Amino acid sequence: MRKLLILTTFVLSACASLTALATDRKTNIDKGWKFHYGDGKQALDQPSVTSQWRTLDLPHDWSVETEAAKIAGGTVIGPFSTNSVGGYQTGFTVGGEGWYAKKIEVKDLDQRTLVYFEGAYNQTEVYLNGEKLYFNPYGYISFRVDVTKHLKKGDNWLMVRVMNEGNNTRWYAGSGIYRHVWLIQTPKDAYLDEWDLFARSEKMSNNSWVLKIDAPIKANGNLKVQHTLYDNEGKEIAQVIGGGNHQRMWVSQPNLWSPEHPYCYTLVSQLKKGRKVMDEITTKIGFRTIEFSAEKGFLLNGKSTYIYGGCVHHDNGLLGAAAYDRAEVRKLEILKAQGYNAIRTSHGLPSEKFIEACDSLGLMVMDETFDQWLIKKNNDDYHKYFVEHSTNDIQTMIRRDRNHPSIIMWGIGNEIPGRIEPKGMEVAERLRKAIQEYDTTRPITAAICGWDIGDSWNAAGHSWDQQDNNAFRSLDIAGYNYRYHTYEHDHSTHPDRVICGLESYPRAMAKNWDMVEKHPYVIGDFIWTAMDYLGEAGIGSSSYRKEGNQTMFQPWPWYNGWCGDIDLIGQKKPQSYCHDVIWRRSPITMAVETPAPEKGTYQSVSGWGWQLEEQSWTFPQISTGDTLKINVYSRAPKVRLYLNNKSMGDQKVGDTYRAIYKIPYSPGELRVVNLDASGKEVANESYTLQTTSKPVALRLTADRDKIYAGQNDLSFVTVELVDAEGRVCTSNSELQVRFYTEGDGGELLTAGNGASNDMHSFRSAQPRLYQGRALAILRGGEKTGRISLKAEAQGVQTANIDIEVISVK
Repeated sequence: MRKLLILTTFVLSACASLTALATDRKTNIDKGWKFHYGDGKQALDQPSVTSQWRTLDLPHDWSVETEAAKIAGGTVIGPFSTNSVGGYQTGFTVGGEGWYAKKIEVKDLDQRTLVYFEGAYNQTEVYLNGEKLYFNPYGYISFRVDVTKHLKKGDNWLMVRVMNEGNNTRWYAGSGIYRHVWLIQTPKDAYLDEWDLFARSEKMSNNSWVLKIDAPIKANGNLKVQHTLYDNEGKEIAQVIGGGNHQRMWVSQPNLWSPEHPYCYTLVSQLKKGRKVMDEITTKIGFRTIEFSAEKGFLLNGKSTYIYGGCVHHDNGLLGAAAYDRAEVRKLEILKAQGYNAIRTSHGLPSEKFIEACDSLGLMVMDETFDQWLIKKNNDDYHKYFVEHSTNDIQTMIRRDRNHPSIIMWGIGNEIPGRIEPKGMEVAERLRKAIQEYDTTRPITAAICGWDIGDSWNAAGHSWDQQDNNAFRSLDIAGYNYRYHTYEHDHSTHPDRVICGLESYPRAMAKNWDMVEKHPYVIGDFIWTAMDYLGEAGIGSSSYRKEGNQTMFQPWPWYNGWCGDIDLIGQKKPQSYCHDVIWRRSPITMAVETPAPEKGTYQSVSGWGWQLEEQSWTFPQISTGDTLKINVYSRAPKVRLYLNNKSMGDQKVGDTYRAIYKIPYSPGELRVVNLDASGKEVANESYTLQTTSKPVALRLTADRDKIYAGQNDLSFVTVELVDAEGRVCTSNSELQVRFYTEGDGGELLTAGNGASNDMHSFRSAQPRLYQGRALAILRGGEKTGRISLKAEAQGVQTANIDIEVISVK
């Protein structure tokens, strides 16, 4: 472990935009691709066969469609098949082989042209006019293919073969070209490169900053680069012009970027030949400093800052892995509203829009790549390609993302087998050096789990104390997975070590966060996970059992992990209410444990699970007088519970900030209030649950009632079952709702609920409600107009909502 005192200052890229727009040099080509599931190599010699292929727009993920599952056979429900190669790991979805084709018309060959793929899962071959030009083996890495020398005037056929074959992932990865594709065109002999441009700053005295800009000129001759900085109102702040690759710009008293105030500037870089602009790059930037030390913890802009972190996989729930711009932004908006200020991109490079949204919303990022190095976790995973491709892939991450103010750490691996052996330590040092070729301003970390668990990932037979030096020697930040209990001991032997929890169990959130607040050398914690994700089916499951313990994963028909604070459709889950108290966002909350379905059963919770409990006081399945268990979450010394205004007594709050009541059920109102040290009730620190009455209607609520035309803007519409007072009836989870749309503005893209094992409702226009809710996702068309959504269910009032589709700015 390297002694760490890192002070970095930054001017970095990107505030989010909503839609994938074209610029003069960069054109989005998502629209109008042809797609064939299966072997499509015949099209390389006979492009005309693609006329029989399906037409679609990117981003696209075939693993959440039905065709692959039907071909796989077995028991099939929607996109799920019992013959799935990945099984519970991929949520019983199916991979395979897919071919994409697009005809590109070229009128001028006097341009440098690249095709830029933000992401395609998994192994990808790129062909132009039948000639294979590129192979990318890693599904999370962006890549660019220079097609300049291979283009011809007139029609050119761009074809892409994507293979998601074998057992290659531990979670749902999706399949196909699941992120944007672009054409980048510049003059052949004079251009700049977005990935070569690197802007970083140094804070001087009196809040004066010097901005150091690297922008290598790809040209010969007398050319200069002019950099102009604008504030967020378009006012010019500073300008510098010169003929070299390295320039400096002085900026006085800039607004600083932080989670509370994510202020962005715009840096315009122009390559000029005289007065003529040969090429231009626009970059959104933000100023901030970061500092890490065991003595002071993490300082952002000189201020002590806790990392309220969550791990996030890349999928978008009902949309699969398809990285629609609005879906990427929305999930981060939800997490920001839940109190998160940091995201771990577990365990691969995220989309560009994801990082841009983190910049604009104010979410710090641990940017991570690689779940395996030299040793496999699955037979067909990235370990096969690691030796040849890992240096390029990790440097692609650095070059693409180093201009983002939100990124505060680089991650080089997650729970890597062999990391403490000589070859593993050599890899760690090689990856460190590869990063530092392009960025020395951020600390490097990796997620290290315990070695005393007993499997090959954890170096069975070697204790933590025996081997921890080997794992941490190439890291600046010690990333711990599930080991809060060793923080204090490890600090005593490694007093300079800066520790960050990179994964933690939901049920251990109190213990983990206590360590963060108690010790400056523990800078934060990333819970597993912030949001539910597809795959690793049932890792967070709980159930009532007569004997045995809950297994780590669950069989068919489970398809999602079920360990998130937020469920698959964006709703808060019970554990998130406890998190509110742990993070001091709420003074008190409570939940009621779900009654056992039969006597003689006990509740068993998996390692990543949460006890079965509900934000409800409506239990028609039990009789009045039956005993229910109430979990109250509070940081007060004691709490008092009332049932229908009758005191149920005071309870002391335990060291995990929970007080427990067992009381007889009686419909009405359940209210709990905090008590101070003297036993007096604290004003405005109470929490109430009420029994709902008979459901009478559906209610539709859109996250946005106006969206832009085009395939990348979406409206997420929640349907709720409510009683006459407008309260959500969470106990009527089996009611089926049917969605219908009218209007010329767009379409119902998909719908479903947040359940972990309701395969029939996943991506169905007729899902069952789960805990009284479901979700419909609407997408705008190519023209402006209106989308009218209607939801109906048996025995209750129908609901309607209109979404306006407007022109792109």
